[in-house]
Amino acid sequence: MMKLKKGDKKLINAWAFYDWANSVYSLVISTAVFPIYYSGITEAFANIEGKITFLGTQWNPTTLYNYTLALAFLIVAFISPILSGIADYTGNKLKFLKGFCLLGSVSVMSLFFFEGESTLWVGIVFTILASIGFWGSIVFYNAYLPEIAFPEQQDKVSAKGFMLGYIGSILLLLFSLVMVNKPELFGIPNAAFASRLTFVLVGIWWFGFAQITYRRLPNNVYNRKPAKDFIWKGLQELKVVLTELKEDVSLKYFLVSFFMFSVGVQTIILMAGIFGSQELGLPTINLIVVILLVQFVGIIGAFLFSRLSSKFGNLLALKLTIFIWALVCFIAFLLDKSQESVNVYFYGLGALIGLVMGAIQSLSRSTYSKLLPKTKDHATYFSFYDVTEKIAIVFGMLVFGFLISVTGSMQWSVLFLAIFFIISFVLLMFVKKTKYVN
Repeated sequence: MMKLKKGDKKLINAWAFYDWANSVYSLVISTAVFPIYYSGITEAFANIEGKITFLGTQWNPTTLYNYTLALAFLIVAFISPILSGIADYTGNKLKFLKGFCLLGSVSVMSLFFFEGESTLWVGIVFTILASIGFWGSIVFYNAYLPEIAFPEQQDKVSAKGFMLGYIGSILLLLFSLVMVNKPELFGIPNAAFASRLTFVLVGIWWFGFAQITYRRLPNNVYNRKPAKDFIWKGLQELKVVLTELKEDVSLKYFLVSFFMFSVGVQTIILMAGIFGSQELGLPTINLIVVILLVQFVGIIGAFLFSRLSSKFGNLLALKLTIFIWALVCFIAFLLDKSQESVNVYFYGLGALIGLVMGAIQSLSRSTYSKLLPKTKDHATYFSFYDVTEKIAIVFGMLVFGFLISVTGSMQWSVLFLAIFFIISFVLLMFVKKTKYVN
C-alpha cells in the first residue's frame, strides 16, 4: 500500500476513525451498561450490610469498583512513560497501539464470563485489564496527531476524532439499550445475558474498526534503527524528554493547567450518574437520557469549539470551556431533589456538560500537540500528557470522596471543584502564545 503523506485526508480520516473504534468502551463499558450491570449483580449477592467479599475482605461494591479503576489508572500512569520511551526509540508506536487495543478488546469480551459471586474476580481482573488496554492505546494514538496533521490542521482533526467517537458510541449504545430492555426481540433469555452480550459486541466493534486505522497509519516515521539494548535506550529517551519538559515554561504551565481542569472534568464525568441518582433521586431512565444527551450535544460542542479556536485561538477557546465548566459546578450546587422538574434542570445541565466535554478534550489534545518542540519523541511527550490526566482522575476521586465524608453532601463537593477550574484558567494566562497557539 502506498505510504500517505502528512496532512493527507485519507491518513487523517484513518487516524480519527480509531476514536470511532474505541469510544464505545468509554460510553458503554465505563459509563452506561457495565456499571449498571455490576451494581445489579453485586447487589444480588451482597450481605445484609450491603457488603461483598473479595480477597477475603468485606467491601462496599461501589468502593471496590472505584478502587479497581484507580488501580488501573495508576498502572497506566506508571508504565506508559517507560513504554513510550521504548516506542519512540524503536519507532514502533503502531505495534504498541495494536498491543494495547488487543488487550483492551479481549478483556472487554472476557467480562461476558462475569455472572455472579463466584466470578467476581473475572469482573475485577478484566475491568483492570480493559482499562489498561483502553488508556494505554490512547497514549500512542494521541502521539500520532503531530505526525499525521500539520499544526494548522490539528484542532479540526482532533475534533473530528471526538465527533466520530460520539457518533459511533451512540449507535452501539442505542442498540445495546434496546437489546437489554427488550431481550425477547433478539431471542435472548433475560436482560442480564443481554448485558453480557453487549460486552462482547464492544470488544468486537473496538478491535474490528481499529483495523481501518491500522491499514493507513505509518510505523517508524523517522526510520529509527534501534540497538539491541532498546529497553535501556528507551529509558534514556524518557530522561531526555523529561529534561526538555522541565525547561519548557509554556509546556509546564499548560500541563499544570491541564491537571487542574482534568481533576474537575473527569470527576464530574465519573460522578454525574451517581450525583443524579443519589443526590437528586432520579431513576435510571432519566440518567440514560442524560448520557445520550451529553453525547449528542458533544458532537456539536467539539465542532463548534474547533471552529471557534481556528478563528480566535486555542487559548481563548480553552478558557471559555473552562469558564463554562466552572459554571456547571455552580449550577449543580443549586440543584435539589425537592425542586419541581428537577429532572428537566438536570437535562439542561447535561446539555451544558455535553457542549464542553468533547470541546475541552479535543482542544487540550491539539493545543498540547502544537506546543511541543521540534521532536521525534511524540509518544514520550504524550505519555506525560496521559500521566497528568490519570493522576488527576485519581486525585479528583480522592478529593471528591473526602469532601463528601466531611460535608455529607455531593453538592458542596461539586461546588468545591470550581476552584480547580479557576486555578486552571489563571495558569493558562502564563502559556506563551506561538505561531499556532494564541
